[in-house]
Amino acid sequence: MFSVKTTSYNNSAMLNICDADILGRQVTDGSISISIKPSYYGERLVDEEEAKTLLRGSDIINMAGERIVSLSTDLGLGSLAGVRKISDVPFLIVFRM
Repeated sequence: MFSVKTTSYNNSAMLNICDADILGRQVTDGSISISIKPSYYGERLVDEEEAKTLLRGSDIINMAGERIVSLSTDLGLGSLAGVRKISDVPFLIVFRM
C-alpha cells in the first residue's frame, strides 16, 4: 500500500506519495532531517494499480520509500541517478514537462 496526497501547483497535477509503512517516520542523515508527515503524504491509501495510474497522470511527483521509487523507475518515471537516500529511505522528485 501507498499513502498519497494529490494537489495542484501552478496548474500542474502534483502527487506526494510514499510507502505506507514509513508514514510518520523521521529520517536523519547528518544535518539533514526530514519528517514523512501525514499532512504531506497522508490523504489516503492506494494499492499498486492506483499508484501506477496516479504516477502516470501527475506532472510533479514527490516520492519517499523503496517500493514507490522502484515502481516509478520501473515505469520509466525518474531515474535511479536522481534518488537521494536519507538514512535508509530513498527520495525521488520528478518534474514532467
